[in-house]
Amino acid sequence: MAELPPAAQQILRAHAAFIHAVVGALHDPARRPQLAAMLEAAADQGWTRLAEAVRAIAAGRRDRAVLLGLDAEDRVIVEAILAGLADPAHLPPVQTAGDATAAAPGLAALIAAAARGEAQALAVLADMGEQMLRAGGDMARLAAILRRLVNGERDADRLTLGMGPLARTLVLDILDELARRDLH
Repeated sequence: MAELPPAAQQILRAHAAFIHAVVGALHDPARRPQLAAMLEAAADQGWTRLAEAVRAIAAGRRDRAVLLGLDAEDRVIVEAILAGLADPAHLPPVQTAGDATAAAPGLAALIAAAARGEAQALAVLADMGEQMLRAGGDMARLAAILRRLVNGERDADRLTLGMGPLARTLVLDILDELARRDLH
């Protein structure tokens, strides 16, 4: 992969799991329902244009016109998806550590939806959990608590037991997001 500016590298680190999940779902038609749920969750979090661009790619568009109207962050993500579709060697590494707080709102939305019984959200979480397990370390520890979070466990000390500082921060941010959702 060509050398990217630091901001683009951070965006790729923060969204590597999403990029991999999209490319994987586009290669495997059986995973399209998971992709639809993931894009719905992204749109619910304000990533409407990104979701629209990915839907256009899923419909077969591969030209750079799908980048029109995207902000800088969405553009980096969509370019990575297009590059990954063309050659999987161009996908960003999933286990690269990024800004843990960037993932919290999306994970909290999926956890809340799964807790309400939305099967697609549960399927997306299961797929993400498998990817996290493969990454190992703190990602595997995070995967291990997803079901507990869906089931309503909110004890930060128990949930973060044995986690490093980045994973602990992510779990605390997820718990904060879930608490905010419960207030509204």
